[in-house]
Amino acid sequence: MLKQLNGATRFYGLIGDPIAQAMSPAGVTRALAARGRNAIVVPLHVAPSAVDALIESLGPVRNLDGLLATVPHKFTAYRHAATATDRGHALRAANILRRSADGSWHGDMLDGIAMVAAIRAAGCDPAGGRALLVGAGGAGSAIASGLLDAGVSRLAIHDTATQRRDTLIARL
Repeated sequence: MLKQLNGATRFYGLIGDPIAQAMSPAGVTRALAARGRNAIVVPLHVAPSAVDALIESLGPVRNLDGLLATVPHKFTAYRHAATATDRGHALRAANILRRSADGSWHGDMLDGIAMVAAIRAAGCDPAGGRALLVGAGGAGSAIASGLLDAGVSRLAIHDTATQRRDTLIARL
């Protein structure tokens, strides 16, 4: 996987709660190594009440190039983005924070793009179709946006947290 781990190694943190189920640290680390990068993704199990403090404390770490956010930290991660893509701003969520040259964070929300790519890879084109989305959290918000961008003709959204569902619908 990683031929060397040394002082020149760059790292990315994956924050989540829980985190034990995450398969991406190994896969992304392998992909970085395949591209010749001396970098590693480290899973960080952090409770929601500690995410802000963690992100703030990581600010001075000079070999930290980015953070990935999974359940339930995507909305919190966005709050730390000094800049973000239009998609990140629209959803007010980020599953990726990239370190900018000035040390601040730039955020984006890629779950919707990934889901639409997976749907297409499975042989289905969402354009013109109808979709039901169950869950309006961070990933659900991004998937809803991705499906609309892909041209679904009708999107129904369900979430047991009706206020969260209604907020997403208003944003879209």
